[in-house]
Formats: sequence, structure tokens, C-alpha cells
Amino acid sequence: MTANDFIETKAPQLAYYGKAFLENQLDYKEIQLYMWDVLEEWQCISNQQSAEQPSDTEKVFWHLLYCFDHWSGWAIKGNQYLRQQIHDCCDYINIGGNMPQSCIGIRP
Repeated sequence: MTANDFIETKAPQLAYYGKAFLENQLDYKEIQLYMWDVLEEWQCISNQQSAEQPSDTEKVFWHLLYCFDHWSGWAIKGNQYLRQQIHDCCDYINIGGNMPQSCIGIRP
């Protein structure tokens, strides 16, 4: 599996989880468990990685994952800027369009 294949599989799942969390349909702990699973799987991919450049979707994916790692669930829900950023990142992953502003995602 290439890095691009990995992102194409995992990004829609993360966007779904992000939207479900914002709509109070998913507990924050579920996103944390998903995040650790993703990082564990990524470790296997990154060990055999080529020099392929990350796509904009990949950058948004890593930024979104960082947001869920860095900010607590209550901080995300209580801060309109963070909520909007999560919402915009999920929308970008799902439907495309312009890359969200202030979105700086790099590979771990």
C-alpha cells in the first residue's frame, strides 16, 4: 500500500468521525482510538515510503488528526473557531473545493 492509497482509505473515515463528533453522535474517545490505530498503521507505511509528495487531502488529513490529538473534546466543542476548522477540514476531505485556511498538515 502506498501513502496515497493509505490516505484515500483513511481520510474519508476521519472526516466521517469528525462530523459525527461535531454533531454529538460520536464520543471523543472513539476518535482518539481511531487516531492511534491510524498512527500504528502509518508506521508500517512510512517505513517503506517512496519520495511521493503529499497531496492537499493528505495535508488536511494530518492537520485534522493533529487537531484531535492536540485539543480536548470539550475545547473543540466550546471554541467556534476550532469547530469551524474541523468542519471545514471534514468538508474538504469529503467534497473538495478550496483547501481550508490555516491548515498546515505534515506527515508524522
